[in-house]
Amino acid sequence: MSLHPRDPDDPDAPVASDDLDDEGESVAFEERPEPAYDRFDCTDGQDTTEAIDAARRAVSDGACVVLPTDTVYGIGADAFNGEAVQRLLDAKNRGRDMPPPVLIGDASLLRALATEVPDVVHELVEAHWPGPLTIVCRIQPSLRMDLGETGGTIALRVPDHALAREVLRRTGPLAVSSANLSGQPAALTCDEAVDQLGERVAVYLDGGPAGTEVDGARVSPPSTIVDFTRRDGGQLLRRGALDLETLRRVLPDLADLDEPATTPEPEKAPEPEKVPEPDGPAEH
Repeated sequence: MSLHPRDPDDPDAPVASDDLDDEGESVAFEERPEPAYDRFDCTDGQDTTEAIDAARRAVSDGACVVLPTDTVYGIGADAFNGEAVQRLLDAKNRGRDMPPPVLIGDASLLRALATEVPDVVHELVEAHWPGPLTIVCRIQPSLRMDLGETGGTIALRVPDHALAREVLRRTGPLAVSSANLSGQPAALTCDEAVDQLGERVAVYLDGGPAGTEVDGARVSPPSTIVDFTRRDGGQLLRRGALDLETLRRVLPDLADLDEPATTPEPEKAPEPEKVPEPDGPAEH
């Protein structure tokens, strides 16, 4: 069917039969306006050069991009651009009291972005980065980052997704949050991200569905978050893809606030020694 309206300057021009309604009158079809964002197919086998370059340019311009990760789709912005981070929060209808974590392309950036990092953190990230592990540390005080109300901390992660890491190597650290409106389910496909965020995002990178199929539904657990700003041994802030048992192989002193407190039972006073009755047998 033609999507072009009949030429008003040439009323005698022939009209395709598909452009006629049931009564034989011509019907004008309006073309849909082009969306104000770019979307790229980055599924397996596709050349992603143009897509990554478009994402890099958008981030450099202070715009938001959507990219797949190993957990869910994320909306990202330049972590060193406070206006861009605010644009990300506004796109999600999210307040500054919920600052986004920062995704990095290589674990080597940990030392540049965080300070007062316990030695055990390096062992942990060596074991689980890239992967679904977010660590919270003290931010380097010299960094010019405005991520929101962080209290002087920074949450860091290296995603286990080749496309995401390649984008991050080109853009530098990105403030990244799940690609959804606040309070709505996290997007597991590019279509779901587009439906929720639309033209608030400049570039969408479609890497195919995230997560796995379970009983006919697609699911993907979030990253596990461990905080090292309160205890050198770590404190579990959010359960996720990495379970407690796995983490404690590296962090034996990891605290979990969801675990029931174990209060030692009070010691019982020793029972008085039983004395045999006179001329009677001793009790056993």
